[in-house]
Amino acid sequence: MAEEFKRLSRDLVQKGAIIDYYQDTVQVPNGNVVKWDFIGHKGAAAVVPVREDGRLLMVRQYRNALDRYTLEVPAGGLNTADEPTETAAARELEEETGYRCKNLELLISIRTTVAFCNEKIDIYVARNLEKGQQHLDEDEFINVEAYTVEELMEKIYDCTIQDAKTICAIMAYAHKYLPK
Repeated sequence: MAEEFKRLSRDLVQKGAIIDYYQDTVQVPNGNVVKWDFIGHKGAAAVVPVREDGRLLMVRQYRNALDRYTLEVPAGGLNTADEPTETAAARELEEETGYRCKNLELLISIRTTVAFCNEKIDIYVARNLEKGQQHLDEDEFINVEAYTVEELMEKIYDCTIQDAKTICAIMAYAHKYLPK
């Protein structure tokens, strides 16, 4: 089916720190030529840190796009498009929570907004956590909090947690690791 669509051009409109905004000109199957927005993203990694007691470490931080604090799994963008996501997940785990983990296990990969963006987030599970030190960026102010999976599921269903990567991470973790 992709051969029925033909991209005629991709023009950079704005280069940003996190994303690049393009306008694509595409010929669709009926021959019409249309303009579509495209957001280019290097990708990201997230991690579900599991304490020995089974509680999951979450980060509470202010998100400008929503003008409020959110509760999320630790995550961050790749430094380069070819950086291994496992490397980024390990870095974000330590930077945001102050914990390290020697072995990360890939849990799930998600595409956040397929209609206009190519962002892919690989989500890992971290067990056998070792205490290190937080290394926050100068614009990051993060509180680390621990929750049971049941508490987090409740926060998903009462709409307290709305972040897609966090919902996917918690739901996939619960499905794969909790007794049925």
